[in-house]
Amino acid sequence: MSDAKHIGVLLPLIFRKSFDYAIPYGMDLQIGDYVKVPFGKKSLWGVVWSQASGDIDPKKVKTIEVVAEHIPAMNENMRKLIEWVAWYSLAPLGQVLKSAMPMQEALDKVAGRKKTCNLQPATCNLPQPTTCNLSEEQQQAVDILTKKLGQGFSVSLLDGVTGSGKTEVYFDIIEKLISQGKQVLVMLPEIALSLQWLGRFEKRFGFAPDIWHSSVSKAKRRNARQKVASGEIKVIVGTRSALFLPFKDLAFIVVDEEHDASYKQEEGVIYQARDIAVVRAKIEAIPILLVSATPSLETEFNVKYKNYERIALLNRHNQAQMPKINPIDMRNEKLASGKWISKKLTTALQNTLAAGNQAMVFLNRRGYAPLLLCRGCGHRFGCPDCSSWLVLHRKNSRLLCHHCGYTATPPKQCPECNAVEKIIPYGPGVERIAEELGQLLPSARIAILTGDHVDSGEGEEKSQAKDVIEAMISGEIDILVGTQMIAKGHHFAKLALVGVVDADMGLTGGDLRAGERTYQLLHQLSGRAGREQTAGEVYLQTYMPEHHVMQALLKGGRDQFMQLEAEMREDAAMPPYGKLAAVIVEGKDEGEVTAFMRDLANAGSKMQIDSSPLILGPAPAPLTRISGKYRYRILIKASKNFPLRQWLADWLLTRTIPAKFKLKIDVEPYNFM
Repeated sequence: MSDAKHIGVLLPLIFRKSFDYAIPYGMDLQIGDYVKVPFGKKSLWGVVWSQASGDIDPKKVKTIEVVAEHIPAMNENMRKLIEWVAWYSLAPLGQVLKSAMPMQEALDKVAGRKKTCNLQPATCNLPQPTTCNLSEEQQQAVDILTKKLGQGFSVSLLDGVTGSGKTEVYFDIIEKLISQGKQVLVMLPEIALSLQWLGRFEKRFGFAPDIWHSSVSKAKRRNARQKVASGEIKVIVGTRSALFLPFKDLAFIVVDEEHDASYKQEEGVIYQARDIAVVRAKIEAIPILLVSATPSLETEFNVKYKNYERIALLNRHNQAQMPKINPIDMRNEKLASGKWISKKLTTALQNTLAAGNQAMVFLNRRGYAPLLLCRGCGHRFGCPDCSSWLVLHRKNSRLLCHHCGYTATPPKQCPECNAVEKIIPYGPGVERIAEELGQLLPSARIAILTGDHVDSGEGEEKSQAKDVIEAMISGEIDILVGTQMIAKGHHFAKLALVGVVDADMGLTGGDLRAGERTYQLLHQLSGRAGREQTAGEVYLQTYMPEHHVMQALLKGGRDQFMQLEAEMREDAAMPPYGKLAAVIVEGKDEGEVTAFMRDLANAGSKMQIDSSPLILGPAPAPLTRISGKYRYRILIKASKNFPLRQWLADWLLTRTIPAKFKLKIDVEPYNFM
């Protein structure tokens, strides 16, 4: 490009195109180079993205200031991924670029004229991995995957029952690739939930993998990015954003717990990370492995139509048996007011502890109580900025909104009727369940594990979670009480019993994946019990034992359950048998938001043709108000073959969205709040 005078530079801002800049005399630029350019009153780093537009007024074109030194240019594969994600999510190209760029301050540290990149792979003397005795079934899975290495793009689903040794299968593949000097990306839904996984990796390989997620410090992320680009880092384990790291020689991607809803990015650029991982593997021409004991319906759909290959592990490792599922029909239980644990579950817990084993008790509700109310007048304490109730956390004596973070001190007097000593907690949270267990089993050693222990992923919170897990492993805890943090990724040798306080939670509401998600969560929870020699049992407290989710769990009919879910979705033409998109607009004035959304829906209806989508709404979003802003939603439902993204682009992206509104486009929504 030495003869070019102008070049297109993409900036990490909410723009859909690059901007033209003049190239200083003598500066040799290539597509993908990081450059610093004047933009408004600031100077920003961006990426040389394209040739100039060709329609340039020389008087208005500003000049590139500097090129990043010692930073490899963004390669073509990463640029293709960014462009694909922008198309997939209908997000501005510059907004997607921000996910894949080094931080502005990191680029400032290496500013200067571009010379030969000096990022050379360091000599990597990794410890010798320990050997692992695989079962015949595991070895067959390893053999199938080994044949795919170096053979281009492929997608495999490692579908194994809980405790079947799925992790050891892909550890074996990682070992092979490390010995060849290749790089591997392992994706986990939430790093904070995977402390035991990291310990297993270090024990197997003799070193800890590098970690990438939003709570890692800027300095550590800057260092990790450089080492990934140089090829020094061989294995990195990360959450969604790790997909945009600049790997030098990526050879394999693993998406563990591929069904997990945490892979859906809900803010900023909205995307399903599992799907983006498949696209990155295709662009890089490498194999990708999706791993789950309860695969998502979308993945099952792709297996059915031969897009993915299923590799099955049907048996638990070391011949361990699957746990026995016991329903407890709460309609027949006569519990005292303020009590939540049935007599059957209490007896089972007593027997488990008497046998020297451990138990888990699950409730997917943080805090002490989900609601505080006045029993004098019925006043409920809600968040002043959101359409939600304040949750009581007794540990730090605070009322907390889990949506916007608002906190308050629990009042002693009702603000409505001025009554004193009539304010009571209503309903259970995990803290309250732990309190009740302490009363029922006074000699039991009880601990709580929730997301409140791992808010930052580093520092004190991380050590708290690690301490609890290590105490559980060493047998210092009898009963672990927790939210979905305890449902996946844990292997406790002496865990014999899992109790679920409210198994029906999540089955109500308008979420099309409610049944699938509840089944996956309860199945994963059940799989924690009896993973070694101790026979496992699971007790589900339910008011709907006849529900098809509960029946599938009781009968072990996973495939039949997924078939029923698939038929229900197909009959309704819902994903993956149809297409769905959500358009949400939020603003401070509810009347202005509703008027704008009505105009938007009317404009969409005028674009309808024979096979055009169904426009549902506008209507208030289920969570109508967050952080003081009102939220209204339109749902767009279309057939499988309809070009929904193009239709949405024609409908929305050509319209001017007032600056006072925030527009959110969610193609293939997972969260309907």
